[in-house]
Amino acid sequence: MNYLATRKSVDKLFENLRHRNFIPHFAVSKEDALAKVISVIPPGSEIATASSVTLKQIGFLDLLNSKKHDWKNFRDNIFTEVDHLKRDELRRESILADYNIQSLQAITENGQLLIASGMGNQLSAIAYASRNIVFVAGLQKVVPTLDSAFERLNEFVLPLENERMKRAGFKEGATLGKYLVFEREIRPRQVHVILVGEVLGF
Repeated sequence: MNYLATRKSVDKLFENLRHRNFIPHFAVSKEDALAKVISVIPPGSEIATASSVTLKQIGFLDLLNSKKHDWKNFRDNIFTEVDHLKRDELRRESILADYNIQSLQAITENGQLLIASGMGNQLSAIAYASRNIVFVAGLQKVVPTLDSAFERLNEFVLPLENERMKRAGFKEGATLGKYLVFEREIRPRQVHVILVGEVLGF
């Protein structure tokens, strides 16, 4: 665990997140993180997710696949649709979900969030379209500044994601097409940031 695993530093980060109209939560473990995600999404909500090692590690993707939930999951149709044009249309619809559940690449000590994407569909949801957002991230993703956030993205995250994509059968590997720096929320919606006291994702 890095230097942020102190009560004082976490409290200061949470203060900065609240100042940006984000709602911070602390989870002590993967299991606790999953419980917190479930607790903030009301039954019957439309939900959408992106591909995420973190969401897989906490068991959220397994929960979705098990169908043991009360949400309408856009992934169910997106990943079973064989027509690529229809699949793209479903992706566009998914950005309007009640809750979009994501991870991210870095969080600055001041509370800025850095999110990277290949195609950018989840960035549309985060920036504006989805009614609410839920981020889950291990504390190792917290960095001092925005410059160090981009350094983390390019020098650490991207090479690992490139390897993961190649193992998944994508010969070209990962593509960094677009990124978003989320400074603050000014819309009347909830942006939850669940920080986990374990190393999760890249």
